[in-house]
Amino acid sequence: MLQKLSDHIAECVSHAVAAQHRADAAIDPTSKREFADMADRWRRLADSYQFVERINHFLDHTKAIRGMSK
Repeated sequence: MLQKLSDHIAECVSHAVAAQHRADAAIDPTSKREFADMADRWRRLADSYQFVERINHFLDHTKAIRGMSK
């Protein structure tokens, strides 16, 4: 599960970088804004996956600690 999340995060970051490059290369303001917005959405999705990953780490750690105290 965690490897899958890391793969998703890497893919989102890659898409964000590509969209930002397109935004930087765009000449007309509408395209520039749309690509920049797309890059932001990819970054937010990556952030969401990272949040889920951190929660999973926390829960796994909590379960391990509870298992040790029994």
